[in-house]
Formats: sequence, structure tokens, C-alpha cells
Amino acid sequence: MNVSSLPRSVQFVCLGNICRSPAAQAVMEQIAILEPEGRQLTVDSAGTAGYHIGRAADPRMMEAAGRRGYELRSRAKQFEPGFLRSRSLIVAMDRENYREILRTTSDCPTNVRMFSDFLGDDWPRDVPDPYYGGVEGFEYVLDML
Repeated sequence: MNVSSLPRSVQFVCLGNICRSPAAQAVMEQIAILEPEGRQLTVDSAGTAGYHIGRAADPRMMEAAGRRGYELRSRAKQFEPGFLRSRSLIVAMDRENYREILRTTSDCPTNVRMFSDFLGDDWPRDVPDPYYGGVEGFEYVLDML
């Protein structure tokens, strides 16, 4: 693998930054630790809305992720347009957040992708928001990640 082609920083973005994107961050951090090139990777997450700034991840997601060996340590923060310049890759968890990210700039950023771009065709286009559902929704999101 060509180390120079790897992103140096990845940010996952969902709506409130308490369910999907912090879980994706935790999964990616764990994967990065296992790869020599990945140890140089900076991973974080943000939300397009500022509903939960400063809060820990949703306890239901923390519990579901914990059962799989992931620790969600991040605190919710809101996506800022400057992240488009400071992150090598920004990964939106669904189409609505993808559009919100693009609305923050007049440019055509090439570093913004959908999470589903990295999944097989058997998965849905959007990572569903489990916030208003039951435990199975959190488990399904983790299955996708």
C-alpha cells in the first residue's frame, strides 16, 4: 500500500454527532491501530446540527459499541466549513448530511464522500439514524460500520 495515497485525517459526519459518526470514529480508530500506516491517521467526527455540542455519545450507542469492543470517547461538536480544508477526507453518513456539508461552501470539494461509497451494493445508500428507534437500530448501524 502506498502510504502517500492514504488520507492523513478522516472526519465522519452525521446529524447530531452522538450516534453514527462517533461510532464510525471509534471503529476507524481501532482499525487504524492495527495497521502501521494507520497509526499516522487522525480520526474525528462532527454533526451538521449543534443539538448536542459537548455531550458524550448516546448511551445506547456507547453500550452497543462497547459490546463489540469499541470505546466512544469523543464529545459532540458541530461541523465547520474550515474542516473542508483541514481534513483529508470527510465522510457523510447519509445524503442529507452530505448535502449539508456541501452547502457550507461555494467550492466543489473533492474530499467529501458518502460512507456508503465504501460499502458493497448490498447495503443501503444511507446509514440510518438510530436515535429514535430501539437497540436493534444501533446494532444495525454497527453492522454497517
